[in-house]
Amino acid sequence: MIVFLLVCAAITCALGIWQVERRTWKLDLIARVDARIHAPPVAAPGPADWPAITAANSEYLKVQATGRFLNDKEVLVQAVTDLGGGFWLLVPFRTDAGFTLFINRGFVPPEKREAASRAAGLIEGETRVTGLLRMSEPHGGFLRTNDPAGDRWYSRDVAAMGEARGVGPVAPYFVDADATLVAGGLPVGGLTVVRFPNSHLVYLLTWFAMCAMALGGAALVWRRSAAR
Repeated sequence: MIVFLLVCAAITCALGIWQVERRTWKLDLIARVDARIHAPPVAAPGPADWPAITAANSEYLKVQATGRFLNDKEVLVQAVTDLGGGFWLLVPFRTDAGFTLFINRGFVPPEKREAASRAAGLIEGETRVTGLLRMSEPHGGFLRTNDPAGDRWYSRDVAAMGEARGVGPVAPYFVDADATLVAGGLPVGGLTVVRFPNSHLVYLLTWFAMCAMALGGAALVWRRSAAR
């Protein structure tokens, strides 16, 4: 019994230490993302920078690009937001720097999925877009696979969308546009959810408490055995 309790103590102590490390990592992540979101925008990364872009070093970076929307090649991706169910409107954006990236212009409700129903919100000609860099979401959503042939999209897989719309190679990321109002009120931008659950303090206290209980149990068993 003593050996069993000591093994339990070792395991729970290791799990507690792991949660300490996870908490440190999570707090650092939150701090880095918060700094990126509130920093001045930088130029959207071009092709030379694409190989080095990762979620760890670039996601939620505030970026800016100047160019033109390819409105006739928009993609609707199913979405559930604080405004209800509907679609993200992703539109290819040909930058003045010569490369193409997808801009998530924001949310549109189901009854406005047809471009003609929100024509007032189309942006023609050269414009500047500011928003948060997000990493591509390959393949599909939960239990649902993207169907490019049927034009059914459940995740923002920019490579597949670029191929389906025939816009050539696109940036390996997309940009969530900010909340700048557009004519007609649609799409609604600025709905990026930045939330990192951080329950590691509760977990580490739980594991260390269990470790202390196991050590206390081992000591109690040893004392009773020694008293016999």
